[in-house]
Amino acid sequence: MPGNRTNKTPSVFITGTSTGIGKACAVYLDRLGFKIFAGVRRESDGRALKENASDRLTPVLIDITDAKAIAAAVAFVSNETGDEGLSGLVNNAGVSSGGLLEFFPLSKIRDLLEVNLIGHIAVTQAFLPLVRKGRGRIINMGSIAGIVPQPYLAPYSASKAALEAVTDSLRLELKPWNIPVCIIEPGIVYTPLWDKAETEAGLTVQGFPQAAFDLYGSTIDRVVRILKNKKRIKRVAVPVDAVARTVAKALTVKSPRPRYIVGWDARLAAFLTWALPDRTLDRLSMMFWRLLGLKDGT
Repeated sequence: MPGNRTNKTPSVFITGTSTGIGKACAVYLDRLGFKIFAGVRRESDGRALKENASDRLTPVLIDITDAKAIAAAVAFVSNETGDEGLSGLVNNAGVSSGGLLEFFPLSKIRDLLEVNLIGHIAVTQAFLPLVRKGRGRIINMGSIAGIVPQPYLAPYSASKAALEAVTDSLRLELKPWNIPVCIIEPGIVYTPLWDKAETEAGLTVQGFPQAAFDLYGSTIDRVVRILKNKKRIKRVAVPVDAVARTVAKALTVKSPRPRYIVGWDARLAAFLTWALPDRTLDRLSMMFWRLLGLKDGT
């Protein structure tokens, strides 16, 4: 059994499994033989997930911004795992939103941080006793944007950069119990988050004051084109299964690395960040965004 130190089936709790990376991780780990507790927001999402999985997968209703929902999920998983605890906790749930920081509504920034940062901390605090009991490990879903912050994604990049810091600090704090804490850093991954980001961007643009259009008119048009340019995004995107395989590796190898970079674009960005001066990197980042903003085929 992968990642198991005994003959018992290892259990993993994953947040945000309704779609995208979380769903891919849940299905892939289920096929590897893990017992999966799949965090979802709606019962219908859980039923849909079960259609692609074995009886080892159990949907668990949870909102990671709701303390009562987290406590209920912990109670359920604790009852199901008993003395075995958890072999892994995968903090994957997340939201994404793009826009101009100068005019980005503070309420939306707070909501994003509540999910992408505070929610993960809350879930980790609540489930850590089960991870300690199971001699397990914690996997956080970061992003290359947390290492190489991008224009028009300041709140999202900030949330992922903060998660990097939390991961590193927690890894040091949990060394006495030999509990590995890792972070996965994918590049662009095409998931339903892109569709949500496009919708959110449209709503955000509608709320911009006239000053935003006076100052950033052409930039606003470019960002909207980027979010709508699905063909170009898909061509550079990392396959979602590649992220799932990396999560499985982090859960099963004897000594997991502190961080795993996934995708050619993420590896290139990380290398350039290390090798180039900031001003050169800034120019390259803006060139990349201009290329994404071109009409498909141009």
